[in-house]
Formats: sequence, structure tokens, C-alpha cells
Amino acid sequence: MADPTAILVAARDEEETIAATVAALKDQFPSAEVIVADDGSRDGTAAVAERAGARLVRLPRRGKGQALTMAEREAPPGGLLLADADLVGDLRPLSDHDADLTIAVLARRQGGGFGIAKEAARRLIGACSSYTAREPLSGQRALSATAREQCFPLAPGFGCEVRMTIDAARSGLRIVEIELPLSHEATGRDLAGFAHRGRQLLDVLLACGPLGVNHRGLRLPLFGWVLGVRRDPAVSAVAALGLVDDVWSGPERGFRAHLGSGRTTGVLKLVGIPLVGLIATRTISGALVVGLAANFLNQLDTRPGRALKAYLLGAAALRAPVGSAVLLLPYDLREKAMLGDAGSNALGAMLGLSSVSRLTGKSRWLAIGALAGLTLLGERRSLGELIERAPGLRALDRLGREQL
Repeated sequence: MADPTAILVAARDEEETIAATVAALKDQFPSAEVIVADDGSRDGTAAVAERAGARLVRLPRRGKGQALTMAEREAPPGGLLLADADLVGDLRPLSDHDADLTIAVLARRQGGGFGIAKEAARRLIGACSSYTAREPLSGQRALSATAREQCFPLAPGFGCEVRMTIDAARSGLRIVEIELPLSHEATGRDLAGFAHRGRQLLDVLLACGPLGVNHRGLRLPLFGWVLGVRRDPAVSAVAALGLVDDVWSGPERGFRAHLGSGRTTGVLKLVGIPLVGLIATRTISGALVVGLAANFLNQLDTRPGRALKAYLLGAAALRAPVGSAVLLLPYDLREKAMLGDAGSNALGAMLGLSSVSRLTGKSRWLAIGALAGLTLLGERRSLGELIERAPGLRALDRLGREQL
């Protein structure tokens, strides 16, 4: 593997160590650009990193995986080196191997807990890719240009290394782990240490589940399927159909594209969701309103919080359940996770099913006509663009959404 063109360092509140880390990396790899992604530090990390000669990417607090993803966009083409902000040791041996992904294994264990998070990560990598990892959580890694293309954008948070290993193994890339005399500031067996490892374990679990790429190109866990964990079997069935589309969908978008391609997961939803509505309501009008409402919320789910806000407005009028939507809204708005088709379709189905008991006769057919009109409009125009052009809707749409 050739020397990296850039070294990426995600840092948060590392004012005391970042200067030494940057200096060491610049000394070890003089031709590489050191890029520090300041992940919402509350101390002087950013200023110290810049003074040390690093290129700085400033971010609100997004987590390690997203910080590295944003830093990678600033890096020149070629191989990469990833390093922790508190690292002490020589990483040059990582570039001496011809593997696509080379991972550093600490020669001597330092601090840490009881190995629960590490063992869970190791087992999950094996279950998801058949690769047996020795050091699943190591942040010191060298990626070839090919591995960079296959692994970025990274999974969010502390699960980024685990998913990186899984993606590399699934892509058939060569992975090598080498033991190096490195050290870093390890967490202890105290309350702060256990809290850190708890977050790490949660991030690892989410990273191994279904992921989607949002409008910013960030990779996020798809969490909308939790709406299917309900007593209502119809909502569960719709969420399951959406999850199938999340996991196995192709590039097709819109009714015409799916119908033109034939057997796609979109066609499965096109047939399956109205059928679920028909079974649940035993009426043609009920099937139509469930199918159209599910599609409409799905069309809106192109920006954080948009589909959930539309659902809450509709739920207020139809007295639909709001508890789950209120709980999910902060995670969606802050881009910690995504609804995906499973979530947006399930929300639409919940609105549709609630409307069946509230709207009868002419009022239900008016609702069907309105939803059909919005669906056709969405096939011809971007609903997002129309929202952006309306000042009131734009203000509501952006309310609570974080900006990068």
C-alpha cells in the first residue's frame, strides 16, 4: 500500500493531546495532509489543531463516524490513514502492507472494562461478514483507495470501525491486522468509562443493522421499523414491506420507474400496502386511503423531520396515535437516524387507518382525491422544492433541524 494522501483524526475535547498527535503524524507521513474533524469540542481543540498545522473541519457534535465522513470529503484522492486524537506511537508500519484495510492491534492492553463491547463487536463482524477480527474496535487503520470507496461514508458514532470491517470483508477486500506498540488514553472501570462503553456497544449494534444514506450523504441507522412493533398487525405488515424496500431497493424512484422496471421492491409495496389496507378495513376506499397516505409520507421523507411533522399535523386532525412519532422526532431532526421507507410507510398507514374511522362517505373520497393529486404532483414535481418555495411551509419544515 502506498503512503496515504491524507490522515483523518476525529477529535472532541482533546486540547491537551491533539498538538502532539498532529505533530507526530506530520513527522511520520510528511507528504500526507492531516485533517482534524473537530466534533463539537467545548475546549480549544480546534485552535490547537490548527496551530499544530492540521487542516480543520468544524462540526457540531455529530459523533465519530460522521466526523470522519465529513473529513474524508476534504481529503485528496488516494489512500487514507485514520488515527485517534490521543494516539501515541508510530503508524508507519500500517502503510507497509499491500492489504486494502490494515488495522493496528495494540501490543499491550491498557485500561478498559470487561471486554463486553469488544467481544460483541467481534461476534457481530463474524456474523455479518464471516471475517474473524482480532481487534474489532481499533481506530488506527490504513485504507487503500479501493477500501476508501467501499467503506465511506462510514456508519455513525463508535460503530464506524466495526461496519468498516464488515463492508471491506463483504466487498472481498484483503484485511490485515498487525500488532504495534501504541498507546492511548484508555477509559477506566468507573462510571464515565462504563457509560462510554455502553454508548459504544449501542453504536456497534446500530451499525450492524440496516443503514441508509441521507440527503447530505451521511450514513445513518434506519429506525422506522420500530413503528411496526405495535399491536396493530396492519401497521406491522406495512412497516415490514417498507423495510424490505429499505434493505433491497434498487435505484428506481416513483411509480413510473418501478412499474417500468417490473419486479422491484417498490412494486411489492405498490401492491402490498393497499392489500393490507383492504384486509384491515374491508373496503376499497380504505385500501386506497391507506396506500395513498403511505406513499405520500414516503414522498415527504427526503429531509430530517419532514415526514414526522406532516404525520403529527395529520394525527392532530384525525386523533391518530402520536407517542411514537414524538419520541422519534428528535433523532430524525438531529440526523442521528432515519425513518426509511419502513417508518414513513408505517406512519402513512397509521394516518390512513385512523382516517377510515373518522372520515366516511364523501369526506373519505375527498381525502382520497387530495392524496391522489399530491401523489401525481410528486411524480411530476419535487414536493421538497414546492415546500422550499412557500415561506410558511419552509419555516415549519426547517424548525428544529440542525445545520452542518
